[in-house]
Amino acid sequence: MSFVLILIIIFGVAIGFLSWFIIRMVATPRHTKAVSEQLKQGRVANAIRSSKALINKDPRNAEARWLLGQAYLADNKPELALMEFKEVGKIGQFGPDLPEIPFRKQTAMLYERFGQTEEALKERILLSRLEPLSGEHFYQAGKLFEGRGRTDVAIDYFRKAIDLDPRHARAHHDLAMILYRTKHPTEAKTEFELAIKYDPEDFEAFFYMGKLFKELGDFTAALLNLEKSMRNPALKVKALVERGGCYMSQNALDKAVPELERAIKLIKDEAAPESLYGRYFLAMCYEKMRNLDMAIEQWEKIYAKKVGFRDVAEKLTQYQEYRSDDHMKDYLTCSKEEFGGICKAIVQGAMALSIRGAEDLAHGADIIAVESESEKWLGTKKAPRLIRFLRSSEQIDETAIRALIDQMKTLGVARGAFVTSSSFTRGALEFAENRSVELFTKEQLQEMLTRSPSIGR
Repeated sequence: MSFVLILIIIFGVAIGFLSWFIIRMVATPRHTKAVSEQLKQGRVANAIRSSKALINKDPRNAEARWLLGQAYLADNKPELALMEFKEVGKIGQFGPDLPEIPFRKQTAMLYERFGQTEEALKERILLSRLEPLSGEHFYQAGKLFEGRGRTDVAIDYFRKAIDLDPRHARAHHDLAMILYRTKHPTEAKTEFELAIKYDPEDFEAFFYMGKLFKELGDFTAALLNLEKSMRNPALKVKALVERGGCYMSQNALDKAVPELERAIKLIKDEAAPESLYGRYFLAMCYEKMRNLDMAIEQWEKIYAKKVGFRDVAEKLTQYQEYRSDDHMKDYLTCSKEEFGGICKAIVQGAMALSIRGAEDLAHGADIIAVESESEKWLGTKKAPRLIRFLRSSEQIDETAIRALIDQMKTLGVARGAFVTSSSFTRGALEFAENRSVELFTKEQLQEMLTRSPSIGR
């Protein structure tokens, strides 16, 4: 009798357990479907409460945690959503009501959002295995590898994405950017062209195409692409600065200045690189055009934002005398005709020579002169000298001295002099030391300007 009782008890327990399991299997979907409906209806707070109640009853209810994560996202609490998704990943029970691919996509995006690159990359690689024919998964993995500095691996992933989806514009774009930065201009150009082909509004691609053509010396194509890139307001200042640089490379300062002035007017962040370079290039143009007041204004604005930017500090030091020395100001800023007159006045005044001929140069003048007439030398043949004046902010190097000597030989002149408003490099000084060329620096020029009484304002 006791044996039969034991069998009845065992059978009863089994029936009870089976009933509990069946009820749980039936009830849980019903409850999770209710949570899903609450989310669809926008009843986020109710969905959070309902899903938490399900999790309290069964902490390993993956679907309830998935729905709770969705509710947290709807409630703008992504950090809590990610915590739930991590638990779902640990449980690892996927099915029709909890599809793995959408789960991993959303989890990867949240990892990326919170800077957890390593975890995001694991999800992206898993996705590429789950859907090996989807180029998007390889592209997203490539972006993460690039962010970690693994550009070699990123290139492989971008190329795989393109193999799977040749029309993937962003993959072409990001691959082109790596190739551009790693100095592969031909390949970069091809990828940028494909990026534009599949996304005609990829204005950043137009911008870098412009930079590529500029570096290759094709300024017409560069200007055209840079103009197209300006349709994106965020690129407008950069594009105008690059266009100004194109015109400067062609020595078309009259076209460069308007582009750079437009860029300056659009500046919002004075410390941004494009702002600093825009002002620097504009100052270079003003300097070459002898508008030093405006050039100094640009250098001062750069200096106020970044003291060590290129040679701005040197420029301001170099032109310090410009503000206090009227003669130097005239020398540096006057017209070509007036400049020739100043040079002649120096030759006749401070150098005490007689002029025999003069010729204008791009940024200076050549004067042939001889010793002044005097009774002492009436019967002596005067030896001519070639005196080269140059108004330049750059140091004069050995090449410039060689060019002067070559011109002296052409003219049959044995002695020469080089007068500059800047200074000479060590190489130039050493080269001229044992040759019949006398060098005059900015300081000596200032003294000669003061000693030449015929020079007036």
